[in-house]
Amino acid sequence: MNQLSNAAPARGALPLLDSEVLRTFVTIAESGSFTRASQQLFRTPSALSMQIKRLEETLGQTLFVREARYVRLTAEGEMLLGYGRRLLKLNAEAVTQFLAPTLEGRVGLGMTDDVVGHILPNVLSQFARSHPAVQVDVVVARSVELLARLDEGELDLVLVMAGEPGQPSRGDIVHSEPLVWAGRVDGVAVQRTPLPVTLAQQGCAWRRIALNALNSAGVNYRIAYSCDHCAGQEAAMLADLAISPFPKSLVRPPLKRLSSEWLPPLSDYQVALVKRAGSGGASEVLAERVVEAFREG
Repeated sequence: MNQLSNAAPARGALPLLDSEVLRTFVTIAESGSFTRASQQLFRTPSALSMQIKRLEETLGQTLFVREARYVRLTAEGEMLLGYGRRLLKLNAEAVTQFLAPTLEGRVGLGMTDDVVGHILPNVLSQFARSHPAVQVDVVVARSVELLARLDEGELDLVLVMAGEPGQPSRGDIVHSEPLVWAGRVDGVAVQRTPLPVTLAQQGCAWRRIALNALNSAGVNYRIAYSCDHCAGQEAAMLADLAISPFPKSLVRPPLKRLSSEWLPPLSDYQVALVKRAGSGGASEVLAERVVEAFREG
């Protein structure tokens, strides 16, 4: 398919964007390099450069700023990236609907509760539209329990916290974000001594990261509240009983990110996707949807 229709467009008609050119644009934007994108797309950098040049001429906008070793998006390029991802996804859904073999059966998907609100609604809605004959059973639990149920064959895919104490590294990292100290907007818990904190039980990566940071900084603290679920820790913060290490994306009013100088910085936490071997085609397709959901944020 040509980037623009060969026929002369009617007066006022808009040009049509070629999906392959959009795929090239998105790949370059995500990799930050024409060279890396060419390796992924199996085309020469000069061929990709020609595609982007024609795309920029079509839109009348500069999409990339070329640096010595990498490229970065202009404001117009950032805008097009969102449209491009959505158009490519819609194209894939349409093709899948008509050409892909019908998927049936059941997929068991496990995740920790911090992930549920992050991606679950979008993943389920998109997967249901493309594969309505597949039943998806969702289990929300701690990482150690999810991995055990995966190994027992009860679950096909699990999203777990990576790097938890005593757990070997498994799966592929699909998400990483900073942990920050959070508390109530008008709260005074952060001013108390010893510092009251709310944490999950033993074995949680957030707990380990927070306690290591507090101990290394010599902060006088006490564990005022414990709960394995984000909702419980959030309740303690809303009640101004304690502050907590929380993923940056989950801090919403009336909570806020705390920035007191004496609070030690926290490292990132990561989410890993672990698959059960031989779980089937439906499981593989759902795994792809999960990865896409994290990539799009």
